[in-house]
Amino acid sequence: MACQIYCIYIQYISMSKHQTKDESLPHPFITVADMPPPCALPFFAQRIQAGFPSPAEEYLEAALDLNEYLVRNRTATFFFRVRGHSMRNAGILDNDILAADRSIKPKHHHIVVASIDGDFTVKRLYRRAGVIELRPENPDYEPIRLCEGQELVVWGVAIGTVRRFEV
Repeated sequence: MACQIYCIYIQYISMSKHQTKDESLPHPFITVADMPPPCALPFFAQRIQAGFPSPAEEYLEAALDLNEYLVRNRTATFFFRVRGHSMRNAGILDNDILAADRSIKPKHHHIVVASIDGDFTVKRLYRRAGVIELRPENPDYEPIRLCEGQELVVWGVAIGTVRRFEV
């Protein structure tokens, strides 16, 4: 199964009378006014050893709000749920929440949320010597090379993921 994305939660700035709705949005949106309030939680500066344990040195650095940490441009950032395994080697796993920023200009080697003929996907953008492909990060999948008449829209640049563990 190729890695597809489904929009589960979209933030979108409240529109004034003079703004028009962005018709390129894949699904209904909620306004910033509908967003939950910021939630800053204690953040420990001590790094956690992933190998052998190290003596604990509790040191509270500050508060961390995951929205502030992940979202650089609030009005241009959207969240999607990932489905599939084609981006596994980039650390994007099935059922992750992917954040994409529409204000970042996509460049070669960025991981992008793209639409090909209206179907959304997340892949690494390859753009060299006149060749444009969307490449998976899993050798079990083939790159997507556009064919004559197909439409590619790079919708945003991936800026991070969020994953919950089953507990």
